[in-house]
Amino acid sequence: MMRITVLTVPDCPNGPVVRERITAALDGREAEVDLVEVSEQAEAERTGMTGSPTVLIDGIDPFAQAGAAPSVSCRIYREADGRADGAPSVDELRRALAAAGLADKACDECCAVVDALDLVGRGRRGRLAPAEGGLRAVHRAVLRHFAVTGRAPEPAVLEPIAAEAGRPAAEVLAELDREDFLTLDEDGQIRAAYPFSAVPTAHRVTIAGGGLVWSMCAIDALGIPAMLGQDAVITSSDPTNGESVVVTHAGGRATWEPSTAVVFVGRRGSSGPAAEVCCDTLNFFTSRTSAEAWARWQHPDVTGQIVDQERAEEIGRQIFGPLLADE
Repeated sequence: MMRITVLTVPDCPNGPVVRERITAALDGREAEVDLVEVSEQAEAERTGMTGSPTVLIDGIDPFAQAGAAPSVSCRIYREADGRADGAPSVDELRRALAAAGLADKACDECCAVVDALDLVGRGRRGRLAPAEGGLRAVHRAVLRHFAVTGRAPEPAVLEPIAAEAGRPAAEVLAELDREDFLTLDEDGQIRAAYPFSAVPTAHRVTIAGGGLVWSMCAIDALGIPAMLGQDAVITSSDPTNGESVVVTHAGGRATWEPSTAVVFVGRRGSSGPAAEVCCDTLNFFTSRTSAEAWARWQHPDVTGQIVDQERAEEIGRQIFGPLLADE
């Protein structure tokens, strides 16, 4: 069962507000909702509270902002139109619940999207590798190397890190491959480590400071600024008409060009790693009409749904934001 944790300071006036909104967003669906009062800064750091109230869904803050520090102060949420609020809106909470895998009560199309998001996020298990056996340490070293160089590290570079867990790097990489944290080629070289691709793709991400990387899909590209806590510019193209889509992340906010751009989140019916089953079906489109044409006429074998800009950003943030968060 999904677990929702509300972190607040004592007597926070927005505590009851967010609980009411969570109830409305759940709309009768089952979830375990806990209220945790946080009084001390050390406790805020331990629980991950970046202002009161903070909402965690299965331990993850879907509204996390890059660079936000743990705090016992009041938290401000921004609506899509820029207005400030002391708690997430009901619509924002609904989208966060859906992105975390809570299916709508009577919506087959929405359930198809949940399946696609499950695949991107390893069946609701997320993409944060386990700490045991050197998996997380090696995985994070791979991600950092991609972020700095734009390339996959050679296994030899990872040997000292894997050795700390008493394992050879090739063994750790093979396990990460089996669990779909990354993918290897037949020679044991890294082809991809979500969100990064070792070869050029349709989605180019220029990180503040000059780093250039390629992402596996649109959602992965949107997750990179959240994962690194850095500004970035995403450049992609609409696979239907070839027109450019540019998303500029600056100061914790994203600007999309064109303003009508959307993302299609989908998957094929086959099983396998995300790189084979869904990465090439998660794309940017200049408009909803273009995305509908791509899905209906060019790829009838793909199941999925069009999501708006806010939700696409939220999905990328939720999946990839935690990967380097506690380093």
